[in-house]
Amino acid sequence: MTKLSTDREILESIYSEYASAFSKVSLADDRDSSKIYVPIDVRAIARRLDNDAHVLFGRLYYHLDHKFRYKQDNGALVHLFAFKVGDERHCINYPYLAAILSEYREQHSSSRKSFLLAVAALVLSLGAIVAQLAS
Repeated sequence: MTKLSTDREILESIYSEYASAFSKVSLADDRDSSKIYVPIDVRAIARRLDNDAHVLFGRLYYHLDHKFRYKQDNGALVHLFAFKVGDERHCINYPYLAAILSEYREQHSSSRKSFLLAVAALVLSLGAIVAQLAS
């Protein structure tokens, strides 16, 4: 049975795998907004994460895109993951992915710090109890 990766793990994997592809994109002509979309290989990402490719596609297309898609003032939708952009299939909005991933990383770091602080408080409490019992 394959595992289910977290949203952060999925986005981390895509971010690291396609960083060089996005850096090669020329943003000189800002009339073409499709340049921010990078085609991704869902099957390769699924293999790397030990996930089912169909489940991963569903997570990207039905869950993550739905969760993060928004409408601009002019009515245009901004997608995180688009089924098709121009001639390319399975495209990720790379700058938007980076922004979302940054927030996930911050949340993860904050949660980890809180957990470590709680563990330290527990250790100190147990030490105080042991010292109290010893005296």
